[in-house]
Amino acid sequence: MTLMTWTAAQFATKITETDGEHQQIFNMVNDLHGSVGGDRSAIGAKLDALIGFVAKHFKTEEDLMKSHGYPEFASHKAAHDALVTTCLDLQKKFKAGEAEITADTTKFVKDWLYGHIPSIDKNYGPFLNAKGVS
Repeated sequence: MTLMTWTAAQFATKITETDGEHQQIFNMVNDLHGSVGGDRSAIGAKLDALIGFVAKHFKTEEDLMKSHGYPEFASHKAAHDALVTTCLDLQKKFKAGEAEITADTTKFVKDWLYGHIPSIDKNYGPFLNAKGVS
């Protein structure tokens, strides 16, 4: 079941690397969403892979912003850090058997991405494009 659909009109930053990573994140969230209610070990593996990939993606974005002097770097990183903290807490609770991954969990991720990419990530695109990053 598809929870999220990436479209260039809604989500493209015009930075090839980050757009590709965003698409991969959407695919991973959709895969996790499709496994809700299924095998717990498979869900755990998908959750771990998603969190690992998101951390890699955030580093990619942050390295680009930092190396090119993006003026909104600090607030952008703070948004990333807040999500990472939430996800790591959920992952810890899931592994301890204190939480489950539900449709509400994947909807939270969807809502965060649907709010973050169009209104925050898309802002670094023109700045980085002007610096020669595409």
